[in-house]
Amino acid sequence: MDGDLSQGASGDASPTYEDSRSSKVVLISGLPLHFRFDNIEHQLAQYGNVQHCDKATSRDANTQAVYITFETPEQAQLAINGLNGCEIEGSRMKVEAAEQNARGGRRGRPGGGRGGGGATGGGSRPTDFPLRLLVQSDMVGAIIGRQGSTIRLITQQSRARVDVHRKDNVGSLEKAITIYGNPENCTNACKRILEVMQQEANNTNKGDICLKILAHNNLIGRIIGKGGNTIKRIMQETDTKITVSSINDINSFNLERIITVKGSIENMAKAESQISAKLRQSYENDLQVLAPQSIMFPGLHPMAMMSTGRGFCGAPPPFPPPIYAPLAGQSGAQQGAGDSQETTYLYIPNNAVGAIIGTKGSHIRNIIRFSNASVKIAPLEQDKQAESQNNAQQERKVTIVGSPEAQWKAQYLIFEKMREEGFMSGSDDVRLTVEIVVASSQVGRIIGKGGQNVRELQRVTGSLIKLPEQPQQQTGQQQDHDTTVHIVGPFYSVQSAQRRIRAMVAQASAPGRRRAAQPPPAQQ
Repeated sequence: MDGDLSQGASGDASPTYEDSRSSKVVLISGLPLHFRFDNIEHQLAQYGNVQHCDKATSRDANTQAVYITFETPEQAQLAINGLNGCEIEGSRMKVEAAEQNARGGRRGRPGGGRGGGGATGGGSRPTDFPLRLLVQSDMVGAIIGRQGSTIRLITQQSRARVDVHRKDNVGSLEKAITIYGNPENCTNACKRILEVMQQEANNTNKGDICLKILAHNNLIGRIIGKGGNTIKRIMQETDTKITVSSINDINSFNLERIITVKGSIENMAKAESQISAKLRQSYENDLQVLAPQSIMFPGLHPMAMMSTGRGFCGAPPPFPPPIYAPLAGQSGAQQGAGDSQETTYLYIPNNAVGAIIGTKGSHIRNIIRFSNASVKIAPLEQDKQAESQNNAQQERKVTIVGSPEAQWKAQYLIFEKMREEGFMSGSDDVRLTVEIVVASSQVGRIIGKGGQNVRELQRVTGSLIKLPEQPQQQTGQQQDHDTTVHIVGPFYSVQSAQRRIRAMVAQASAPGRRRAAQPPPAQQ
């Protein structure tokens, strides 16, 4: 399974709380949206007794995903071996193991996960929305313990996965901790961490500790509530004092605010439970709002859009920051996110290069770290250096390599920096110039008959899309050549065009697709 959650990451030592091979739960993705449990019940019954069917968050807005719980791990493995890769109504299923504690949503009788969930199934996975804490750096050693003993114990007792990001932001006074699991398990792990921190504080005469919860800025309003009603209610019910950090502390590279809770350990844990429940519900509500718009960006998990902090079509971007959606596919909803590496060429004005790089390379390093993409700016050619001093609008080529999510984040951060620095044309927003490379054999599909497809792409996305005219005759050798697609427009328009063109090419080259597209032979 990609991003196996049994591979914990707690500092250098990685505790294992459950091997996926012993799991009774399988994740089935790629199911048509209209499918119900009844449609596949007979196939599942071949491999064993199904105890539960729960909705899962699907990475693809055009398909749905479900968790199926069998009676034994052996039955689950048989289902994986027998069903993975099978086609249902032209859609290829992906069946993989899932840890039993990685499931979220309701537990119900088989059939509880009805069709229509898409990317916004009612029972979204808690691994999509874990608990994020901030602790003092000098507490990290105590939380991890000698050779990882303490954090291993916390993991075993709480049945949650705990990641201490101690190597991030070297030299900082505080470190982030991410806790994955269902809400109850996350709260148990949080309480155990608080107990360890208080014991360490007692040993070093540091007094009482506090709980710091990290939450995305777009969700903070729901925690505070109208006139502060929600946060006041939580304080009264849990006998705690709760404050929220200033909005001035966030920027393009830090979209999280700090919710500080003070009180007894028992009460702080109660407050965390209520805060997390509100954050999770707000996140799921916002996810449903944005889901219809995600069809504009096929192949991109909607959580990636959270890296922008601005909405598409006016909707608030409701998704957690990048650490919530690891690019390597840490959760089932992210499956495939880190599998495909794309190359995109972005062109920026020569006089914007200094701002993008930043002082001693600080800004571009942050872009690379935040997006998890490779970002390289081409050096200025020697014979053009003199010319560039007189021509500030000469463009420099930026090569970006990464997953779809990494592409989105890197391109947005470059766009945002250009916007901040005022690189706009008149009163318009910053217009990006992007190139992607496709096989020459796919150019005709993108253009369409009489240019119909490319005109529709331009109308729907709002981008200017330029392709070379497809030659009338192509040899097999020529079809292997690459063709550059030129895209110009505002950020969201360019992203939509990129994703749609890549989806068209991927669909055309998918195994079995081309044969299915052939007309049936004429009857004699």
